[in-house]
Amino acid sequence: MTSPVPFGTRLHAALAERGRLCVGIDPHAALLRAWGLSDDVAGLERFALGAVAAVAPYASVVKPQSAFYERFGSRGVAVLERVIAEARAAGALVLLDVKRGDIGSTSQAYADAYLDPSSPLAVDAITASPYLGFGSLDPMVETARAHGAGLFVLALTSNPEGAQVQRARAADGSTVAGEVLDRLRALNADAGPLGSFGAVVGVTVGDPGEDLDMGGPLLAPGYGAQGGTLDDVRRVFGAVADRVLPSSSREVLRLGPDPAALRDAVRRTNDELAALG
Repeated sequence: MTSPVPFGTRLHAALAERGRLCVGIDPHAALLRAWGLSDDVAGLERFALGAVAAVAPYASVVKPQSAFYERFGSRGVAVLERVIAEARAAGALVLLDVKRGDIGSTSQAYADAYLDPSSPLAVDAITASPYLGFGSLDPMVETARAHGAGLFVLALTSNPEGAQVQRARAADGSTVAGEVLDRLRALNADAGPLGSFGAVVGVTVGDPGEDLDMGGPLLAPGYGAQGGTLDDVRRVFGAVADRVLPSSSREVLRLGPDPAALRDAVRRTNDELAALG
């Protein structure tokens, strides 16, 4: 049986071919209204599938936020399944923003739901929370390895409350975020050209105070409408800016429902991000 191509290898190729921008497909109620759509499953479907049709052929990665689909119950999750399938059919990698984190059999169940190709919700990578202890993610790590999928683990998020946990220090002086990055560094050891286990580090965190060179990709939310700029990416990530995947949702989606405007926003932002190398 042929081993699956690791997520990091596939992501490296996608970034080179399509550019660095990760487009969030986040059906906020306000965005549905801005597109002239109703805040119900019908509006969700038109919004999400319209956005995917416009951006997935041009973006390296699309990132649906699961909560905006789950709020409509099973019919909303059915739309999410279509978003995943149609984005992948258009050639984009799909990173599902679920921020799951649990222990034992429950952690394995999450891994099976999102990282096993036999699942209707299977994607290329997910976001994960390590705050029940990094070892609680072992089932996700093992399942990702088995199926050539990836994880992006929360490390230094841009929300102000995050620092209370992420910058807390242990007795040896190390921070929680530093421990997360160390564990990711170990998972990515000897992987090339890019590891499959990434970190989430916000564009607007300021001075990270940590070594962000951990061999994997860096998902950087907050680019564009949330205030993050190209200069912020350079300042926060420094020598590893070429491994950054800046993520933006509203900056692109607010230009809909015109598909040409959405497509042009992806191309324009990718041209801007090309300066990162």
